[in-house]
Amino acid sequence: MTEISKISLRNLQKRFGEKVVLNGVDLDIAPGDSMVVIGSSGTGKSVMLKCILGLLRPDGGTIQLDGNDIGTLRQRERNALLRHVGMLFQGGALFDSLPVWENVSFGLLGAGGISRRDAKDHAIETLAKVELDAPTADLYPAELSGGMQKRVGLARAIAASPDIIFFDEPTTGLDPITADVINNLILERVQELGATTLTITHDMASVGKIASRVAMLHDGKIIWSGNASDIDRSDNPYLNQFIHGEAIGPMRPDVSTTMPKETY
Repeated sequence: MTEISKISLRNLQKRFGEKVVLNGVDLDIAPGDSMVVIGSSGTGKSVMLKCILGLLRPDGGTIQLDGNDIGTLRQRERNALLRHVGMLFQGGALFDSLPVWENVSFGLLGAGGISRRDAKDHAIETLAKVELDAPTADLYPAELSGGMQKRVGLARAIAASPDIIFFDEPTTGLDPITADVINNLILERVQELGATTLTITHDMASVGKIASRVAMLHDGKIIWSGNASDIDRSDNPYLNQFIHGEAIGPMRPDVSTTMPKETY
């Protein structure tokens, strides 16, 4: 019997006005895989992720999580499914008005069934897993460094022990040493949970550290996918240009101003 993909995208399409961002994305992620999607800025990586999370409505195609077509689910059913999903946002997306422990336990408190005292205790335990001490729980995001904010974001992503976790540019804006610390924490915590993950990034150091499989998004489609160990042996000219950071090659910078770059 064929194993059902944990995450499956078929012919996923999304445009903004005349700008076609996703033009038929097909992607399958098996249970337990750490899939990393790479691609130049503006190629649609973030749009793909936002479509999966329901933050954007795709113009065509299907998205399945655990064999469930999320486009056909009622809101209550979708919310129940997404309770098993964790998310580390690119900018951290912490709530400035809430202390760290409430940020970490935000999803648990929203779901109900847990007291604030237990939620804080659980947040402190989770913060320890990302190497942050108990006093950090009472600080506010503005009192944290960029690396600490990323760790808090990671703690929030794993707080409910999800079986699917999404990472949106987890090391963007960090120095190389801090970025490596974050990559190591991601790897350790994901392995501990046995979660299936989808990471989008243009940081090849992250790819080398956390990926079991890699896919490249270009011109609205997946143009290469395979095991992370095979990436250096590919004869795909787009992939080779990207992983080696070469200015000369088939890809050219996207200078479109139709939509803000961060939308993609």
